[in-house]
Amino acid sequence: MALNDPLQIRLKFGTRVLPMQIERSDEYIYREAEKLINGRFNYYASKYPNQGNEMYLLMMALDIAVRLKRVETTVDATPLQKPLSELLAEVEEALK
Repeated sequence: MALNDPLQIRLKFGTRVLPMQIERSDEYIYREAEKLINGRFNYYASKYPNQGNEMYLLMMALDIAVRLKRVETTVDATPLQKPLSELLAEVEEALK
C-alpha cells in the first residue's frame, strides 16, 4: 500500500458525518482540520448560547479565515530570496 493510495475516512461534525476519499498522506491534516472546526464551533456555541447552528458556523468560518489570513500575511519569504536566486543561477548554469 503506497503513501498516495486513496483512503476512505469519515469526519464527524456535530451530529453530521462527512465521508471522504483523500490521499493517505493527507489524513493527519484532515483529522486536525476536523478537530479545529469542532473546537471552534463548540467554543462559539458555549460562549453565545441560543444563537443557532448557522450563526455558530458563520462565527467559526470567520474565525478560521482570519487565522489563515494572519498566517498568509506574516510569512516572510525575504530571507529565502537570495539563496533561491543563487540556486536558480546554479541550475541555469548547469543546464547550459
